[in-house]
Amino acid sequence: MSAVEARLADLGLTLPEVVPPLAAYQPAVRSGQYVYTAGQLPMVDGQLPVTGKVGAEVTADEAKDLARTCALNALAAVKSVAGDLDLIARVVKVTGFVASAADFTGQPGVLNGASELLGEVLGDKGVHARSAVGVAVLPLDAPVEVEILVELVP
Repeated sequence: MSAVEARLADLGLTLPEVVPPLAAYQPAVRSGQYVYTAGQLPMVDGQLPVTGKVGAEVTADEAKDLARTCALNALAAVKSVAGDLDLIARVVKVTGFVASAADFTGQPGVLNGASELLGEVLGDKGVHARSAVGVAVLPLDAPVEVEILVELVP
């Protein structure tokens, strides 16, 4: 077991299977020392645990937990092309999308779920730049979607 996966286990988490693509794309692509993930939905065992807009049907706290799940799914996608999460030199960028009610402005707090998970699991290697974007709707009516860009060790 890799050190990163051991840390996940210490947190009571296991790396899930890679979520299959919903359309014509790959869950992750490696280009040189970088891995780019596709947007990861908060799928658990092939299902969305909740759907709807954050600030309406979904609370900000629920959405923060869902963003955490998205980040876990993103790590699974990274492993699928890198082979080993211990090869992560750093998380460079996290981009998160929040399906938001018209008056919801707490997107950064929602995306903290993903950022905090990456920090808990990767320590300083998990510190990253980030964008948190509010959108009208996401695939499958998901409340949150997260993509990451990871640099691997040479």
